[in-house]
Amino acid sequence: MSSLPTEFERTDIGEIQIAPEVIEVIAGLATVEVKGVAGMSGGFAGGIAELLGRKNLSKGVKVEVGQREAAVDVSIIVEYGNRLPEVATEVQRNVKRSIETMTGLTVVEVNVHIHDVIFKTAEKTEETDLTHRVK
Repeated sequence: MSSLPTEFERTDIGEIQIAPEVIEVIAGLATVEVKGVAGMSGGFAGGIAELLGRKNLSKGVKVEVGQREAAVDVSIIVEYGNRLPEVATEVQRNVKRSIETMTGLTVVEVNVHIHDVIFKTAEKTEETDLTHRVK
């Protein structure tokens, strides 16, 4: 597999190429759609995490693209309270489905790396405010 743009398909009027960066963005979008994913992580080497709502959706995604196949690694942060294996499995399914549907490539593997668990502080703040109002 290669990380360079590939000649995906030749047509009568030219070639169609899909850059790996496009597949990274598709994988990033598919990952953050999954319930329980708080954001993307650049990994331990990358340091800073990208939480939802940031622009760089390819952060925490690595792809290897061949002529007809792709392999994907995603690094995620999960919201506390979710079952980690279930979130990871749903990320795998959604990433595979999205890439195959949008590009026609066959996804041979989706590796999910969970780098952190984050607490939902906004909900706790709202619950605390409601508790104080009731008293």
